[in-house]
Amino acid sequence: MLKSIIIAFSTYSKIPMPRIEWNEKSMKYSLCFFPLVGLVTGIIEYCVFYLLYKFNMGIIFKSMLLTVMPIIINGGIHMDGFLDTIDAKSSYKPRDEKIKILKDPNTGAFAVIYAVIYIMVTFGFFSEAGLKEMPYVCMGYIYSRVLSGFSVVAFKKAKRDGMAAAEANSADGRVKYILIFEFILCCGVYMSIDPVRGLICVLAGLGVMLYYRNMAYKLFGGITGDLAGYFLQLCEICILICIVIMKGLIL
Repeated sequence: MLKSIIIAFSTYSKIPMPRIEWNEKSMKYSLCFFPLVGLVTGIIEYCVFYLLYKFNMGIIFKSMLLTVMPIIINGGIHMDGFLDTIDAKSSYKPRDEKIKILKDPNTGAFAVIYAVIYIMVTFGFFSEAGLKEMPYVCMGYIYSRVLSGFSVVAFKKAKRDGMAAAEANSADGRVKYILIFEFILCCGVYMSIDPVRGLICVLAGLGVMLYYRNMAYKLFGGITGDLAGYFLQLCEICILICIVIMKGLIL
């Protein structure tokens, strides 16, 4: 279990971890601890926000740090998948060509355009997020990883090799059910903070997941590691958008 935790953090974050041997046995439960990376990300994000809030820092500086901090913590691995997927989707080429684009190290014009859009939208909505909204946003880092991890073990794969296929093949059969249990825990935490807002965050994540599955099956014939990263980024920004929009509503 300890090796699986180390592998999860080594793979999906830039947090320093001790070196261990990577093998099928040590990777069996790594996806179960993928949401733990989100927990650490959420705690750091909330602490950064709280300190900036207490010291009355400016909105621009606050929004900038909150936007870049998750990307710095995870090393941009999920953003890389998001941008690769954007390039592949925007190519309008046959399925095989789209999958090749996912592996292409070159960055296309659409990836650059959508990177700017994503950062600006995140920055803008963080500028409107207050102390009451941040628990929902920070929970989103855990929730998105639970759903992303579940998709890796449960959804059809677009190819036999790659990170998603390797993770799914190494995962123990119980991993899927552990992730379902973690999903229930996330729902419980969301609902305990506020039933209405919590429910909307849960439904937002599930809605993005449904779109992600249908899009991946239709355009790519299944999911890949890049597509799982695309979903994670999309899920997080949708939860941020939803909770900030609800800020101005009487619920």
